[in-house]
Amino acid sequence: MAVVVEQTTDQDFARLAAPYRRELYAHCYRMLGSVHDAEDLVQETYLRAWKAYDGFEGRSSLRTWLHRIATTACLTALERRRRRPLPTGLGGPAADPSADLADGSEVPWLEPVPDALVGADDPGSVVAARAGVRLALVAALQYLQPRQRAVLVLRDVLRLSAAEVADILDTSVPAVNSLLQRARAQLSRNAPVEEEIVEPADAKAVLARYVAAFETYDVSAITAVFTEDAVFEMPPFRTWVRGAPHIAELISVHCPASAAGDMVLRPVEANGQPAFGLYMRDAGGVHRAFGIKVLDLVPEGVRHAAMFFDTSLFARFGLPDRL
Repeated sequence: MAVVVEQTTDQDFARLAAPYRRELYAHCYRMLGSVHDAEDLVQETYLRAWKAYDGFEGRSSLRTWLHRIATTACLTALERRRRRPLPTGLGGPAADPSADLADGSEVPWLEPVPDALVGADDPGSVVAARAGVRLALVAALQYLQPRQRAVLVLRDVLRLSAAEVADILDTSVPAVNSLLQRARAQLSRNAPVEEEIVEPADAKAVLARYVAAFETYDVSAITAVFTEDAVFEMPPFRTWVRGAPHIAELISVHCPASAAGDMVLRPVEANGQPAFGLYMRDAGGVHRAFGIKVLDLVPEGVRHAAMFFDTSLFARFGLPDRL
């Protein structure tokens, strides 16, 4: 009889907790800035919740209870992890795009997240749209102290009440409000200024020009597709540049491509933004995974491009490692 009851409890937990997986994944990603870490923390959250489910008495909603476990796991993880920045958060733009690239392989960089893993029903999509640049929003969150970050995400992104957040963090409502006030002030100094954003569905022409410029390796066309003050950064290199001419010079000097057909771009979506898996042709004529590009668009063109040279991300975006 005990075995039957245990199986029923397990089935109830799986059925009730499963709908929150993508939301918890997005929460852990915002807290940690890493798809790899978020995946581990979600697994840990569900394991902890499953073990403790018999003691769940329903004093809070299951959603709040799961977020309590996830937030605690994230805060513990952040005690031994450094924040994950983008190169633009570590210094000014390069004065000479043709100079040697500054290595930053020792830095735990911010990672992009596939839209499929967080889902369109993620409550954070509203805040991300208002902030304009999802990558920039998550990067700005990394500047907050861990508990400030948790309060901001739980209150402003997940829309939990101050009382619910106080319960999650084992603190008082006034303490939550104080943390939230400081977090909002800090975020306003680091988050991007809101501007008009072109949704991917309305930017097909810009994206088509972008793909054509790179796949034909037309440097003049590459220059034309970026806005005048566009930013181009590429972790794990610390080097980043501002301005379309500097971007073109950087690509001309440092990109391994030399002719049309050397690069192939495959469309994906990351952080609610248009993105591409970039493949580079090797000496044997095979196009191999090279990096994930995440773009930020405005009516004038591409205003920000983040190129992540981490080929382990390709599998998470459902892309092969070679074409």
